[in-house]
Amino acid sequence: MPQDLPNLSRPAHALHDPAARRLALALESAVGAPFSHGARIDVLRNGVEIFPAMLEGIAQARRRIEFLTFVYWTGEIADRFAEALAERARAGVEVLVVLDGFGARPMDREHLRMMEEAGVQVRWFRPLTTWRLWRSAHRTHRKVLIVDGRVGFAGGVGIASEWEGDAEAPEHWRDTHFRIRGPAVAGLRAAFYEDWMEAGGDLGPLFSVAPTPSRARPGVDAAGGALVQVVPAGASVGMNSIARLHNALIRLARRRLRICTPYFSPDATMARLLIEAAERGVEVEVMMPGPIIDKRLSELAGSEFWSDLMRAGVNLMRFQPTMLHAKLITVDGRLASIGSANFNQRSRLKDHELSLNLLDAEMTARLDAHFEEDKGRCLPVDLRRWRRRSLLRRAAEKAAAPLRTET
Repeated sequence: MPQDLPNLSRPAHALHDPAARRLALALESAVGAPFSHGARIDVLRNGVEIFPAMLEGIAQARRRIEFLTFVYWTGEIADRFAEALAERARAGVEVLVVLDGFGARPMDREHLRMMEEAGVQVRWFRPLTTWRLWRSAHRTHRKVLIVDGRVGFAGGVGIASEWEGDAEAPEHWRDTHFRIRGPAVAGLRAAFYEDWMEAGGDLGPLFSVAPTPSRARPGVDAAGGALVQVVPAGASVGMNSIARLHNALIRLARRRLRICTPYFSPDATMARLLIEAAERGVEVEVMMPGPIIDKRLSELAGSEFWSDLMRAGVNLMRFQPTMLHAKLITVDGRLASIGSANFNQRSRLKDHELSLNLLDAEMTARLDAHFEEDKGRCLPVDLRRWRRRSLLRRAAEKAAAPLRTET
């Protein structure tokens, strides 16, 4: 093995902590993806941290950029990304871009023209067509950026003005993204190329330039870094790996389960699992948007089981300052699940998603601390007041319920 490529794999059964080993083995069985060791992960909160880090990564690219996004809308940040990608292409860097055919429809066509004229290879994932409407309901919701095969970014952020700023105003959303180095980047690339090929690309670029080997940092041996599982989910018919992942995470919780999601829309099975977790003594907390939400229909369609959940002891809370778009699940202070997946039916049944499970107590503690900070800006959903909601609200919920799988 080359000297600069340490063996960073560490089988789940080799973990010394019995609780961590239980989590790792269960999740590997549930979703069919292994954990790998050696990941170095940086948490990026809100556009003020996320966008500078991503643009810096693009500017540092020397050989290839792979970029996949569901949302590419408008605004200054959309201008900057188009310019940054075009500049690297003009400099001789191979730039591959996949845009979702539905989510990126508002994109300024001038941005598209600029990139393509500079040599950026752009592919559209499942463009909307009247003769294949059944496929149009299944999107790629992934947000992935990979630079030179060494550094990856993944999480919830879209390329639009809504994500600029520091969640300090209603028009600036709250979100979390992650910068990843180490073996887990290969999983991000696999997810990118799945959508790249679906969008009409081929695997030629994957083999034309090998990624730069990533050396371990000084003072960090091969066993260092976080234990990470990359979980891709496909946009097909029936439950995908995100559905199995969410099922497993709820069942595995023993002390505390925290869910942060912009679209909380459990079906009867997920609601029952959350209720059972609360009844066996797990502290279950769910954070979701409050008065500022981009898809009110999603809240209406997803609130059918709120009363049952609260009666069982599940704590529901609503974020007040702005739209909450972060996606996070933490289990017992040991494991954090991050990525693009929402706690809704679309992510479990219809969309291409990408989640990463971090089996790292220090990282999970940091994300739990962020949850606590955001919790201070939430208001709890009160069961007694919820029971007194208006007849008009109840009628809207009934009307929206059949659309739960679409929101």
